[in-house]
Amino acid sequence: MSAGKGPDSAARRRFVGGAAATLAGVAVAPGLLLFEVGQGAAATRVASSAVRWGLLVDTTLCGADCTACVEACRTENGLAAPTRPTDAQWIRKVELTDPYSGRTKSLPMMCQHCAEPPCVDVCPTAASFKRADGIVLVDRHRCIGCRYCMMACPYKARSFVHESLTGQKPDVPRGKGTVEGCTLCVQRIDRNEQPACVEACRKTGRGAMTFGDLNDPKSEIAHRIRERTSVQVRADLRLDPGVRYQGL
Repeated sequence: MSAGKGPDSAARRRFVGGAAATLAGVAVAPGLLLFEVGQGAAATRVASSAVRWGLLVDTTLCGADCTACVEACRTENGLAAPTRPTDAQWIRKVELTDPYSGRTKSLPMMCQHCAEPPCVDVCPTAASFKRADGIVLVDRHRCIGCRYCMMACPYKARSFVHESLTGQKPDVPRGKGTVEGCTLCVQRIDRNEQPACVEACRKTGRGAMTFGDLNDPKSEIAHRIRERTSVQVRADLRLDPGVRYQGL
């Protein structure tokens, strides 16, 4: 029998084709498939454009000496405490000072998950991408470490992995030579859970962080935004961040 003919060859082609499609899916859409590897496909939800995930921070409830959200992020995503300026920080506490009154506010700063993300616009390999539900992610398979996205981000929200990593979490893939940043704990969202920072903030009793669907008028986050004025950091850039702040 000549090569490439017969039922056995057809079965092999179907198997190879299916495997290639699976691998292509892992490479193209880690926001969906890479996290399924760690969780099991049955545990995940499908990203939908009907939803836009967002985060609301009430700075009047955020204490300057509280770092619960930062520590929870490190624990959840397998990040070491930074010892150098170049070490990865997916979320950090910053202080803003009003130059007129001298009043200061402490707030967490992370990827703002913009509707018009500049990191996606400048990425030459499409490694930076936005999911249908508004979460901005980095595909480590495509990232070449050029760091254009880091320069384009006005929030300084991305880090570059300079060294080899150990002790990684199975559902939070990271890699040397790639860029990374806050994912809103997408692995938890896809399991119908809250981001680690929000859960940790709630456990402190402060309740300064609210996560939910900005598109759902019945959601808690939408209700709070209607109730009190909220702002977007650098709203003048018209990036439409998914992270909002109250009390600034």
